[in-house]
Amino acid sequence: MTFQIAAILLAAGRGSRFGGGKLAAMLAGKPLACHAADRLAALPFARHIAICSDDTPDLPGFERIMLSPPGAPLSRSIATAVAALQTETAALIALADMPLVPTAHFTALLSAFDGDRIASGVAGHCMVPAMFGSQHFDVLSTLQGDRGAGALLRDGPVVTLDPQLALDIDTQGDLMLAEQTLRKR
Repeated sequence: MTFQIAAILLAAGRGSRFGGGKLAAMLAGKPLACHAADRLAALPFARHIAICSDDTPDLPGFERIMLSPPGAPLSRSIATAVAALQTETAALIALADMPLVPTAHFTALLSAFDGDRIASGVAGHCMVPAMFGSQHFDVLSTLQGDRGAGALLRDGPVVTLDPQLALDIDTQGDLMLAEQTLRKR
């Protein structure tokens, strides 16, 4: 079965625990958000969509859609992305503040996707990056608050992701840890 898959990069977070400006913070010589964006942009998705704020750096290869209102919770970013889908029958959702997820992991998700849903399996937890078929778009568009789609992913199939590569940058310390991890690779 062939799917029209959109890559959705959530890149509008406030970065309050970081002290603001998180996605533009430099990591290994480029803005933090560009690490995930560059890996996704290299893959053959039908569309590349980034949900952005005024603080989001340029993400080459992505359609920029501004989050409204600014500072809205994660659920609003997901709903905004789903509303932008047109002919796509599936979506891969990734976070711009997870810079260490390798291209091979995104490719493995794409290969294992059967049209329903699939998550990244990290230390027994189902999380993003994850993929959803269009039958889940209505639920994704009605999520509430600052929580993602974890409930949809529970008990579903997973592609294992090394916990070290699933690092979500929330603090300056996380950024330093990511820098150290990249230097070791």
